[in-house]
Amino acid sequence: MKLIKTLCAIGVVAASVNAGNVMAKVSPEEAAKLGKELTPVGAEKAGNAEGTIPEWTGGIIKAPASYVVGQPYPDPYPEDKVKFVISKDNMAQYADKLTDGQKRMLTLYSDYQINVYPTRRSVSYSDKIAAFAKENALNAEMIDNGNGLKNVKGLVPFAIPKQPIELLWNHIMRNRGGHFNRVSVQVTPTENGSFAPVRFYEEFSRRFELKDFAKSKDENVFFYFKQMVTAPARLAGNVLLVHETIDQVREPRRAWIYNSGQRRVRRAPQVGYDGPGTASDGLRTADNFDGYNGAPDRYNWTLDGKQELYIPYNTYKFDDKNLKYKDVVLAGHLNTDYIRSELRRVWKVTGTLKSDKRHIYSKRVFYIEEDSWAIIASDYYDGRGELWRYQEALSKFFYDVGAPFTTIETVHDLLSKRYISSGLANEEAVRYDFTKRFKAKDFTPAALRRSGKR
Repeated sequence: MKLIKTLCAIGVVAASVNAGNVMAKVSPEEAAKLGKELTPVGAEKAGNAEGTIPEWTGGIIKAPASYVVGQPYPDPYPEDKVKFVISKDNMAQYADKLTDGQKRMLTLYSDYQINVYPTRRSVSYSDKIAAFAKENALNAEMIDNGNGLKNVKGLVPFAIPKQPIELLWNHIMRNRGGHFNRVSVQVTPTENGSFAPVRFYEEFSRRFELKDFAKSKDENVFFYFKQMVTAPARLAGNVLLVHETIDQVREPRRAWIYNSGQRRVRRAPQVGYDGPGTASDGLRTADNFDGYNGAPDRYNWTLDGKQELYIPYNTYKFDDKNLKYKDVVLAGHLNTDYIRSELRRVWKVTGTLKSDKRHIYSKRVFYIEEDSWAIIASDYYDGRGELWRYQEALSKFFYDVGAPFTTIETVHDLLSKRYISSGLANEEAVRYDFTKRFKAKDFTPAALRRSGKR
């Protein structure tokens, strides 16, 4: 009874009076598959026929004995060895399990390779997340042609998806750990590999994780995000604040920027769609952040089924504090010696730009990993229909808070041979603090002025 009341209390609702194109809920018989032949959030529990993807048996349920709170995360699979390496020379052998972007990367860079390790299904799910997924499977619906939701509680709105936009919503409303602050570094290396780190301090909270959630009236907000630049000096003190709305067509994302030079807070409508990313040197769009974010209304989406891909996963090795940024940031790409890839099942979702809409990407193809509901790899095409960019996310399971989450994301410009990587933290003393909780006042425009003081 307590859990039911909690679910009701933290319901996230984004409704519209003119709710068009409502998508159907699944039947009780289908929902009953969750926790049986499907994992609690809807992935296939069974392995593949070849045995190269194992059965899900519960994931990591406790941290390794060597883990110390606040310190780097020890690799839970230290004995795993590379099974084989995919390079330019042998990529044809694995072509059916690579994205177009990966193939282009292998062709462009002779030192780029994909190190394939055993597949480890590390993600586990709390009883609360399992309850969210089951409840939502029976009740959640899309409205406004998929641009909004109703009857959604907590996380994972569509554990048994039927429509392509439902998979995007699963990515957007996946488990990220609830609330945290973090320090990270972003780099935009030149073609010869030189770079100047940009440091960020960021704060994140889902609305229902706020300390004063009971007083919150922002029913159309899913999470709050604040990002402050702390270095270099020319950018330090600039702050971005985002209230991520659920139905962004009915109520566009609320965003503000504090400019430390002008000492002013301004609304920032450009933070969305193909607006420029913060300090990105034009190498990513606003909606590239976190794989994909924002309203899906500018594209026609198709669901192209599931397939198996070799993609980054369980990338604990890359976060080694003994590595320096110069060790991992190379010309053309990150140092693949430290990137673990695995064979994973993914959902393939393709977005084709609507004829009456504009965006720099005419087509985008997302590969959404089944255990985490995260977009791990993406291919982007320009206005001529040519492959332009490839994006991938390095992720790991944060076993102390039970959350699979992106650590580093990289967008490669395949034409200019440049890239942007954000989320680096090898040289930072502390990266994530999942114990930090916030109040609504921490995510107000007034809070930007307080955060931006140097």
